[in-house]
Amino acid sequence: MLTQNVNNMPGSSSETETENDHRRRRLEAEGDKACRNAVSVLSKLADDNLTLVRNISTCLAIAGVVVIARSIRLVSKFQTASEIPPRFIEKNVSLRGKVSSVTEKGIQVEHVPIHVPILSSLLSKHKGVSPSQLLVSLAGVELTPEGSLWLQKNLEPAQIVWLKLISRQGETIHCFVTPSKQRSVWALSLNEEVLKLGLARTAPVHGVPPESRLYWRLHKRLHRAEVKAEKKGRGLWKEDSRWERVSKALRDNVLFRLMRRLFKRT
Repeated sequence: MLTQNVNNMPGSSSETETENDHRRRRLEAEGDKACRNAVSVLSKLADDNLTLVRNISTCLAIAGVVVIARSIRLVSKFQTASEIPPRFIEKNVSLRGKVSSVTEKGIQVEHVPIHVPILSSLLSKHKGVSPSQLLVSLAGVELTPEGSLWLQKNLEPAQIVWLKLISRQGETIHCFVTPSKQRSVWALSLNEEVLKLGLARTAPVHGVPPESRLYWRLHKRLHRAEVKAEKKGRGLWKEDSRWERVSKALRDNVLFRLMRRLFKRT
């Protein structure tokens, strides 16, 4: 009896495994069939409503672009310095602008944002409002009167310039200003140009900590331009001729002034 039962056990186990394999294959086949049916239904639904699907996709894409553009202020037009996000200044973002005029206080510039058809009009905050100008100061530069005249002569109204944001002081933004037609890796900013011509002196870069890497990087660029003007004797670094120096020394001499007075009396 025991021998027969032991002999019969392998056969029963094999039959059980075979039945389980058949059941598993049947379930997998039914699952695959159900998946294929679901895909077929969805494909047919999409084909039947292709226009609707396309419209929904387009609307979602436009909504996404609007949200992104609004969050990063891509197409926003800044009317005042206070409207410029702090992160723009921290990252030294470059803004495009159109020159309005040059005054004793600085350069009046109208901000020209990136224009995206339809999107720009949707996000505009200043519809129907006359454009106002940003007051721009050349960062790290102290202009001479001749320097202001040079800017008035060389910056034409409606000229496009790029403003590399450095800092903000009230409603004034301190920038490195570069004319659009000269904007390249090697182009000099107006800050460097006036220093190179001897029409300005270097000054502390407002709003930037002196110990920061940015301060020294900017100061190095400005100082290099100023040294060129000093070496070539341009503008305020121009040296008087020998005759001019002698004449000035005589005019300042007390004895010479006394003799002139005596000759005038006689």
